[in-house]
Amino acid sequence: MKILLQTGPREEVQNVEVERGCTLAELASAWQEKLPYPILAARVDNEIADLNWKIDGPCRVELLDLRNPSANLTYQNSLSLIYLKAVQDVLGEGSVEIQNSINKGLYTMIRRKNPVTQAEVDGIDQRMREIVEADLPIVKTEAGYQLEDFQAFFCGLMVPSTRYIQLFELRKYRRGVLLRFSHPKNPNQIPEYLDEVKMYEAFGEATNWGKLMEVSYAEDLNAKVRSGEYRELIQLSEALHEKKVAELADLIKREKKRIILIAGPSSSGKTTFANRLRIQLKVNGLKPIYMGTDDYFVEREDTPLDENGEPNFEDLEAIDIELFNANMNALLAGEEVDLPRFDFMDGHKKFGHRKLKITANQPMIIEGIHALNEELTALIPDCEKFKIYISPLTQLNIDEYNRIPTTDSRMLRRMVRDYNFRGHSAKSTINAWPKVRAGEDKNIFPFSNEADALFNSVHLYEISVLKKYAEPLLQEIGKEEPEYSEAQRMLRLLSFFEVIEDDSMIANNSILREFIGGSVLV
Repeated sequence: MKILLQTGPREEVQNVEVERGCTLAELASAWQEKLPYPILAARVDNEIADLNWKIDGPCRVELLDLRNPSANLTYQNSLSLIYLKAVQDVLGEGSVEIQNSINKGLYTMIRRKNPVTQAEVDGIDQRMREIVEADLPIVKTEAGYQLEDFQAFFCGLMVPSTRYIQLFELRKYRRGVLLRFSHPKNPNQIPEYLDEVKMYEAFGEATNWGKLMEVSYAEDLNAKVRSGEYRELIQLSEALHEKKVAELADLIKREKKRIILIAGPSSSGKTTFANRLRIQLKVNGLKPIYMGTDDYFVEREDTPLDENGEPNFEDLEAIDIELFNANMNALLAGEEVDLPRFDFMDGHKKFGHRKLKITANQPMIIEGIHALNEELTALIPDCEKFKIYISPLTQLNIDEYNRIPTTDSRMLRRMVRDYNFRGHSAKSTINAWPKVRAGEDKNIFPFSNEADALFNSVHLYEISVLKKYAEPLLQEIGKEEPEYSEAQRMLRLLSFFEVIEDDSMIANNSILREFIGGSVLV
């Protein structure tokens, strides 16, 4: 039987002959040498399939190795199952909760009377390696997946057996355990360890918020939606945001900071947050000025090029750092400055349209991709700077084993905003997302630890609101489209949540309004 086969995202599709009823695992084994990393899943007619899937008719198959995000999620799921089995075998007590992504890994809690010890973590690690070496089958059942005598529900796919999971690292971390693994960018190695202290504290605070609002898992939120209690949940969540913004404004005034730098990944709500901070600073008697870094692009002919020879506006080299620092220092010194305005039509900075002079205690709020990168503000005295990292760090998960990645929450936000305000389809948002993520990995995430404060922009209720807007957009993506598999994954995520149809009570200065519309700040 003939099928169409693609052995990599940039490889040509070819006609190959296979036996009817052969599995994708058998096909992967025959073609593994064509790919540089282990094949973990496949895309069959634009649907992600596990390697146990049998080919029973003509189709198009793309083999997916660790460079592919869907394959990497398959790896994470399988590794998590092995970890859960090992915890059961070694400890024989306590429940495990897979909470969130941090320090380039998954943070897990083993809930029992006493925190897990280093010796116990070492024992779990050793048991995991024994399970991998034994090449035990991972069996799909009606209730989830089974590994010997251990069974658990997972939303995603798994590899056929434990031998596929070779590269991982276990670390005791605070009161829990970090499960670390390779990422699509560098599949051959586990990322360098970096303790993201502020991120850990923010996730811990989010957990406490969830307990305060009695919402930890999807079903907790669904119960509040069904009962109508979500209205109070919206009010509590908005009040917590306002309190945090006010506390930051108080801190900035108390420390007499004049350069307030704000950065965060796509769809974090930076614009709304910056404006709410500006208002709170005004409440404190200050007169803040709001600025962006987009007016400091280098001249179009000096713009660096990416690997495809196209203009790269994301990297720091696209910013006129020398002029930016000179302007900021002159303003801090009380001088009048002729600030540039970048003309995006002709690609050049224009002067003479915006002259500015500030007073001795007047702060400047500056938002931009590189705001936390010390190279951007290298010539500005540190004593003047206050750096804020913003991101929606959700601790709301589907259940104890199935987490909701922060990147999924952000993509839902962006999808809704792109459609509402930029005329883009869900297909175009999904298509652009890998490039967005690559830019964040290079220019934003490495600098989160540089922040003086972290603002968590998530609302516990927001997925139930976004579902109303995002679901029909995702359903428009046809099976013939390359983005279909990702759309189906997102629809699967949304299926676990009840929808909040009436979102009229969400405040008009809410961060969520930046995406669903009705904002007075954007």
